[in-house]
Amino acid sequence: MAHASAVRSIERVVHETTTPTDPELAIQRVVEQLRAGKVLVITGAGVSTDSGIPDYRSAGGRLTKGRPMTYQEFAHSPTQVRRYWARAFVGMQFMRAAAPNRTHFALVELERAGLLTGIVTQNVDGLHAQAGSRKIIALHGDMEEVVCLDCGARHARSLIDALLTQANPNYFDSVEVTGNMINPDGDVELRTEDVERFRMIACPTCGGQRLKPSVVYFGENVPRGRQQAAHDWLEESNSVLALGTSLAVMSGYRFVIDARKQGKPVSVVNGGPGRGDPKATTLWRTGVAEAMDAILDGLEL
Repeated sequence: MAHASAVRSIERVVHETTTPTDPELAIQRVVEQLRAGKVLVITGAGVSTDSGIPDYRSAGGRLTKGRPMTYQEFAHSPTQVRRYWARAFVGMQFMRAAAPNRTHFALVELERAGLLTGIVTQNVDGLHAQAGSRKIIALHGDMEEVVCLDCGARHARSLIDALLTQANPNYFDSVEVTGNMINPDGDVELRTEDVERFRMIACPTCGGQRLKPSVVYFGENVPRGRQQAAHDWLEESNSVLALGTSLAVMSGYRFVIDARKQGKPVSVVNGGPGRGDPKATTLWRTGVAEAMDAILDGLEL
């Protein structure tokens, strides 16, 4: 039942439901919003597409290639766990090569100017921190840590990668990547025969094989403490600015709902439609990088 609910969440389709704000008015409003300070920024996969990491729901995004793993598959399907780790063993080497882009660096400038409460990101690629942002809550966790679902032990991703390398010498150089992009959850498309010859490792602590990146997968809840910290930031904020996200899942959409309940303005900047569009007080339909360039110019930063 939980798995079916997770798949429904993955497959949620967002359509254009709201007339976007006139672009000239949109930039004026967003610049004024930032000048007022204490802006809570919510980011999604759209801020990392210029770094070579695709989003989920746009044309050509992750969901056009198949769906990501659910928590229930990590917990109950050894075959799916091996498939994920084969693909992620290869994919993470590409993911680590991704560099922050101008959207990430623009947000650093806004933070240094004292205009942000902080950044709540739904991404797990770590690019905000690499760019230099300091006030970040990674709502869905961090790909660089691995948790064992059998004993609860947490391991550095580097240790797991080292053990996988020992178990699968020369694997990276021998596989054929069939897709042309990294997936946002860190894996890539591989041939079935390459997946089948991949050797899964055991947890270094308990010997179990139910290893999962310490990130929130579909069908899994955001840890309560992390949720509370993010909502404390919302309470401190004057407004919300959502960048590069369809807000299709409730963990991100909740901030828009709660901000509007608190009477706070919400601006959405995204290249495609999103779940939060009807609630936005400003809806700027544009590429995120181009918007950030215009915002910095408007703020003279």
